[in-house]
Amino acid sequence: MHIRPTPGRTRGTRPRPTARLTVALLGAAALLVSACSPGSPTASAGDTTQAALAALPRATPSALSSYYTQQLHWRSCGSPGFQCATMKAPLDYGTPGAGDVRLAVTRKQATGKGKPIGSLLINPGGPGGSAIDYVQSYAGIGYPADVRARYDIVGMDPRGVARSEPVECLDGRRMDQYAQTDLTPDNQQERDALVAADKKFDESCGAHSARLLRYVSTVEAARDMDILRAVLGDPKLNYVGASYGTFLGATYAGLFPDRVGRMVLDGAMDPSIDARTLNLDQTAGFETAFQAFSKDCVRHSDCPLGGKGTTPAQVGDHLKAFFRKLDAHPIPTGDTNGRKLDEALATTGVIAAMYDQGEWEQLREALTSAMKENDGASLLALSDSYYERDASGHYSNLMMANPAVNCLDLPPAFTGPDQVQQALPAFEKASPVFGDTLAWAALSCAYWPVKATGVPHRIEAKGAAPIVVVGTTRDPATPYRWAESLSRQLSSGRLLTYVGDGHTAYGRGSTCIDTAINTYLLHGTPPTTGKRCS
Repeated sequence: MHIRPTPGRTRGTRPRPTARLTVALLGAAALLVSACSPGSPTASAGDTTQAALAALPRATPSALSSYYTQQLHWRSCGSPGFQCATMKAPLDYGTPGAGDVRLAVTRKQATGKGKPIGSLLINPGGPGGSAIDYVQSYAGIGYPADVRARYDIVGMDPRGVARSEPVECLDGRRMDQYAQTDLTPDNQQERDALVAADKKFDESCGAHSARLLRYVSTVEAARDMDILRAVLGDPKLNYVGASYGTFLGATYAGLFPDRVGRMVLDGAMDPSIDARTLNLDQTAGFETAFQAFSKDCVRHSDCPLGGKGTTPAQVGDHLKAFFRKLDAHPIPTGDTNGRKLDEALATTGVIAAMYDQGEWEQLREALTSAMKENDGASLLALSDSYYERDASGHYSNLMMANPAVNCLDLPPAFTGPDQVQQALPAFEKASPVFGDTLAWAALSCAYWPVKATGVPHRIEAKGAAPIVVVGTTRDPATPYRWAESLSRQLSSGRLLTYVGDGHTAYGRGSTCIDTAINTYLLHGTPPTTGKRCS
């Protein structure tokens, strides 16, 4: 989830998946078929009257044959052992001859002596997370040795992302200004300033990326994945997707159910809900994570939000009071560009640490520095990491690609500030700490220059091989009930549960989870439905 402009990613000690908050706060999804429009009744996950994503014809259209038969020219790149290539796909699948988009691909070939299984495509989420960076910095060297021995580990940056003709919007200086926009307006003047900032960002994306913006939906990215499957020589797609990557993988399964191989969807999203419900669910998810952090914090003598006996509600009150103080009086950070820690940046920094309980100690220390020493440097560093802003002031493409996909995949959660104002009580009930910020952050797609092409829908993928859906019970960015819902929608879904904290579960320390997934990837044996790990 991104605080600005549209949620949906993760962060941590190793590169991790990105979640999709379709508000203006980080993440992680795409949709097709009929369903809810803004302001219409929310479709429930189990609504059997809601349309399902329809599979494409099994035969490859002749107009696409040149794409499916292209040859990739591999070259050494990045870290030792990795290769890179460029693949072409039609910019518009409706008119394949009207122009191409060039997509960057990386792989590390299988290293073991056992019989190769094929390629394993990895997507870390976002939308907007670079699969190439993730594969080269983690999956290609950090996935279990047995998995790397039997699979070529492959990553492809989706269209509009990182090395694949990236969406471009604001430069670094203007992104700094946008990231500091007040997301808790107290009066009409501040509301107008927030709307103006969103409009400026959206118009900038339209001006700098006009060719791409209509063609970066999740459905199109899923179709690109099928071309990649074919040119890699794999009859079936083997895939691990995290966070938003679960929506991308599920979309592939819905479009090409007969081509699904071994598929793991970790930190699952629910394609059947509308943008407002998605944001409200995520808001509640971050509150759940904050409650867990609060209980842990007060057990430590250095907790700046209260001591032993302080309730999570009181911890939240103390943090909100600190945010209000920053709203009126930002504090120094020592930043060379003169940035101070204001309420928006501090909130982003706190939310960033909710993705991984391993960062709670760092958050305690950052809050102590800010609240007791008037030094906002550490919280600013958390915020910058979340936004993928480097020390020179350059932002990665993540914050541009994220809304480009999200705003195309679903009609906006809100069409104007009056709707946000009306929804504030529900968001503040879902999270007394983050509710107002996340409600206003959800306004950003209201002014997007391209109309949404997707809508909420179920994904059934009838006829697909078993698909393992992984949910973490206290996941802040992809609430557990989304995994429950997706596993029910998929005709071959198998729910695997991790009882714990943090965003996603595979490769994060649970031997039970890792063994179940590795067994499935290596031997094709999925975990039993309802298996739980802790």
